[in-house]
Amino acid sequence: MTDREDDKPPQKRRRRSSYWLDGDDINGFNHRAWLKPNGFSDEAILGRPVIGIANTWSELVGCNVHLRALADAAKRGILQAGGVPLEFPVLSLSETLMKPNAMMYRQLAAMDVESSIHAHPLDGVVLLASCDKTTPAVLMGAASANVPAILVTGGPALVGNWQGKEAGSGTDFWRVSYDVRAGKVSKEEYRDFESSLCRSVGHCMEMATAMSMAVAGEAMGIALPDNAAIPAVDSRRLVLAERSGRRAVELAEAGVKPRDIMTKEAFQNAIRVIMAIGGSTNTVVHLLAVAGRLGVPLTLDDFAAEQDIPVLANLRPSGEHLLERFFYAGGVQALMAEMAPLLNRDAITVTGKTVGENLEGRRSLDHDVIRPSSDPITPCSAIAVLKGNLAPHGAVMKRSAADPELFTHYGPAFVFENVYELNEKLDDPDLPITSEHVIVLKGGGPVGAPGMPEWGHIPIPGKLVDQGVKDMIRISDSRISGGSHGAMIVHVSPEAAVGGPIAAVQTGDMVRIDVEAGLLEVEISDEEMAQRIAERPPAKRHYRRGYGAIYLDQVEQAHRGADFGVLRAIDGEEPPDLPLGLIEGWVLGD
Repeated sequence: MTDREDDKPPQKRRRRSSYWLDGDDINGFNHRAWLKPNGFSDEAILGRPVIGIANTWSELVGCNVHLRALADAAKRGILQAGGVPLEFPVLSLSETLMKPNAMMYRQLAAMDVESSIHAHPLDGVVLLASCDKTTPAVLMGAASANVPAILVTGGPALVGNWQGKEAGSGTDFWRVSYDVRAGKVSKEEYRDFESSLCRSVGHCMEMATAMSMAVAGEAMGIALPDNAAIPAVDSRRLVLAERSGRRAVELAEAGVKPRDIMTKEAFQNAIRVIMAIGGSTNTVVHLLAVAGRLGVPLTLDDFAAEQDIPVLANLRPSGEHLLERFFYAGGVQALMAEMAPLLNRDAITVTGKTVGENLEGRRSLDHDVIRPSSDPITPCSAIAVLKGNLAPHGAVMKRSAADPELFTHYGPAFVFENVYELNEKLDDPDLPITSEHVIVLKGGGPVGAPGMPEWGHIPIPGKLVDQGVKDMIRISDSRISGGSHGAMIVHVSPEAAVGGPIAAVQTGDMVRIDVEAGLLEVEISDEEMAQRIAERPPAKRHYRRGYGAIYLDQVEQAHRGADFGVLRAIDGEEPPDLPLGLIEGWVLGD
């Protein structure tokens, strides 16, 4: 009588790190020996799961400058759970300091994460990130590597205070900068504002891109509950990092990988929460990139399908408050509880529980900050998707931060061919522009800029500011800051530099916008548009060598997440659990 397959005891899964560390041959000796400079005994490393800590700490990145302390807390948790913590550096991306822009280097950081995980004896990884581009970068890299992972973000900075009022580092930065430009704020006052604004470590303290990506990670279930909202300087963030370290060991031992967590249902939850929280338009391009790494079929249509999600978070730039109030009101879990019927509550998370189980007992503690679904800030979603002959592959608009009177508009284009022309002419008192015009800025896309910078935050022309104009339609193939406010339509795809229709628009062409209908059109015939594009000189190639050249050769358009084509998942193909060629008995030097 033979044993049935079901009666056989389950075989213990071999740890990934054991392929490096367990052998008694020359390779096992070599691998263990070169961990010994850490001061490890054999008892400390053998027979234990090895957990990497991917740390984007950098003194060049104020959002991430405190991640060393979080790494130490994560190490405590890993040790408590019986794991071996090994911290390694990851390229850190400074949203404010990097030139030409941090977005151009997002893929490089993601490749750093993926390659470091794949190449080393890691059973799991804690992803430490905080700033706008570091969080999507570590998620992209971990998604490609598909080794058990958990996200820990750095949290929002302390709320700024200037002239007796709360100040946010994104929204109020733009507001006061506009006032300087208009002569309403002196240079001395501006310097005082500078010191008052960034008064602690942590990322921007409104619902800008860094917080939006932290929210998306928590909503997808790749981070522990409450990860997004705990302030950067709050001791509870260290506790969360410690718990994340413990949980990383458990995920590694159970073999729960990013592809098990970040499913299509998880992305739908993230989109719906971002719509309800007034999230950044940049979240769209980042989530598309992460999904592309996993092979999850996510497109702009998935964002357009969630246009009826009401905005429940009264947070800047869509509302009134900053993120400390949001944390005290219950944070992301409270907001998700208020909109629970709209979520995929059976989706699994890194806690080992479902979204619905995580939400048990959670509710808004301040209905001025997190509204009930019966009393939303706005009845429709924060981000609108628009398509038409001006943007056949799509464009996005943060309508929750724009004047609703502009949601339907028909007016003449006023075109700037590049940002340098815009900077030179925008405040010309003789500029022949009115508030009915639609400003169109070209050359700000992934290829044209290059890197798709935040040039889409186009100021109101000086002469119109003097007339009292507060908002007008602005269109570009670039991005905007997550703290931006105003009627800005961005991520126009395809971009001008690759011959997209926006390249054909000329001053005086009539443009039609209908946000509710998702429409963005220019009154140019197909024949005229094709002729204009054909007559344009080729876009300048900004790089001929190095990473810049690789970037230009590989970057895709915004509707594909502006990722590298070569880094996207191949349909139906799982990433290897181990680097190709790594097998038992491989010889030294292979």
